[in-house]
Amino acid sequence: MLYKELQPADLYMIRLPYSLSDYDRQLLTLFYQPLVGAESISLYLTLWADGEQNNSERWSHYQLMNVLGMPIGKIFHARLALEAIGLLRTWKKTMEDGSVFHYELAAPLDAESFLKDPLLSMFLLNKVGENAFKQLRNRFIQSSNWNEGFTDVSRTFVDVFKPSTKMNTVSFDENFESKERKSSVPFYYDEFDFSLLQEGLSEQLVPKSAMTIEAREVIAKLAFLYKLSPVEMQKVVILALDDELHLSEARLKKACADYYKLTVSKVAPVIEKIEKKVEPMEPTGPLTKEGELIHYLETTPPVSVLKDIANGKEPILADVQLANHFVTHFKMPIGVVNVLLQYVLLRTDMKLTKNYAEKIASHWMRKDVKTAKEAMELARNEHEQYVKWKNEGSPQKTYTKKPTREEKVPDWFYKKDGETKKSSGKTTNGIQNIDEERQKLLAELGTLKR
Repeated sequence: MLYKELQPADLYMIRLPYSLSDYDRQLLTLFYQPLVGAESISLYLTLWADGEQNNSERWSHYQLMNVLGMPIGKIFHARLALEAIGLLRTWKKTMEDGSVFHYELAAPLDAESFLKDPLLSMFLLNKVGENAFKQLRNRFIQSSNWNEGFTDVSRTFVDVFKPSTKMNTVSFDENFESKERKSSVPFYYDEFDFSLLQEGLSEQLVPKSAMTIEAREVIAKLAFLYKLSPVEMQKVVILALDDELHLSEARLKKACADYYKLTVSKVAPVIEKIEKKVEPMEPTGPLTKEGELIHYLETTPPVSVLKDIANGKEPILADVQLANHFVTHFKMPIGVVNVLLQYVLLRTDMKLTKNYAEKIASHWMRKDVKTAKEAMELARNEHEQYVKWKNEGSPQKTYTKKPTREEKVPDWFYKKDGETKKSSGKTTNGIQNIDEERQKLLAELGTLKR
């Protein structure tokens, strides 16, 4: 369940180990955005902006929901995409009152490293097409013969500077962490069976010296990209060997592409994102009315729910602050907060009474309500008690006898789709169909006349 992975009330901190530049922004937009989507890049840019302000400050994920205009589920998926592509690393610490996440933003690969990577370059080519791919390459990669006909006349350090006799010795006791940028996307090479690969390659044909660390990395990536087994990669390695029995990156790429075209398909392989279903799912088939409502309540920020209740009008600041208070201070799931807002507003003539809402919220917290469905069930079962609480908080009581049921409650209060108590007629807000009641009354009167 998603609420076990990440909740809006969970806090996070941001660490920026590198000084990101406008060049990095261009890489994110043009190289990474086609791969991970606009939502993931928006999350990255938001964390980048917040991280430049203060690395030690903590924010709640509810703030991200409001800034990005996305439910917590989409933020979670956007985070996973950033982690997979190597732009983000996440650490989690579980506390008594919730979880704290530490997000470390990684700088994007430079254009040359990105385009040399067989996985990333093929992924980007599949996404943007050949023409756009060539334009990007020409834009960011300079021609190798740009300095043809020129002589390098640059001076060295010792040509310009010399040691001084007045030298001050300065000792640095601090330990500084290296900020070296990575040169490749994170990839777990241990998943490829290199022992099986080398079993079918004789030492005379492919010496162990040819299997350098760089060559092994390229082999593992190509095997993943083209879905080739270690036995198939043996043939690719043999094809890629040069006259000096070396394995270069360029020859491995060409040999693998040629082998794939000859034995598998002439169509280039496509990399797709794995869509993991981590959010609560409804049963297969069309959703009921209540199912659609539960999905809306679980995935919509409370601020948007307040706006929808007010027929599209912007909610007042006090109501927004109270909704935020339930999420950030009480750490209530947003689905439960949305049910609470609907119930209280319609029970109090569209006035979000703070004391009344907090009293119900406290009750739901003691009951450990986690989902919108659980909150709706509890609101139905405890309705009479909540009516008493409301009347206790009213400044005056105008009724001397029990009033007829004309209370305003949310649509979900009365179960539908065959889940309600069976009544003799159709119901509207809990009152039986008036025509059926009239017929019953006439029948009873006819019996009395006899």
